[in-house]
Amino acid sequence: MTSLSALLDAALPQTQCTRCGYPNCRAYAEAMAAGAAGVELCPPGGGATIRRLSELLGKPATDAPAGATVAARQRAVIDEQVCIGCRKCLDVCPVDAIVGARQRMHTVLISECSGCGLCLPPCPVDCIALVPASVMPDPDSLWPEYPRAETEH
Repeated sequence: MTSLSALLDAALPQTQCTRCGYPNCRAYAEAMAAGAAGVELCPPGGGATIRRLSELLGKPATDAPAGATVAARQRAVIDEQVCIGCRKCLDVCPVDAIVGARQRMHTVLISECSGCGLCLPPCPVDCIALVPASVMPDPDSLWPEYPRAETEH
């Protein structure tokens, strides 16, 4: 039997972005299951996620809070000419999408990057930028810009 927190976690886009205020999607799901967090805290998920989480919790279906928008999908790109290999971005990437070695140029594995932006603040030389992601919409996913295969990965 699947626990409520596991069902809630499966209903999240798995960006691990921490924008909900929790360290990862699983922790947010556990907080919702315990009644300690609301369903409206996942910016990448938007209204579809809020409705699904409400349904799983047996609460009235709601939509995104007034003024809330889902930003277009982005991915990190490193300007390899500027990168100094400090590794600070590697330490904060929640999905291990950045590879590199100390004092060597780093790069982003585009297929792994969720676009959370957590790598931007620690970069001392501002060599990381978020750029629009080119993603084929997935009609089988709650989040068209986050293909189901990617969120399950």
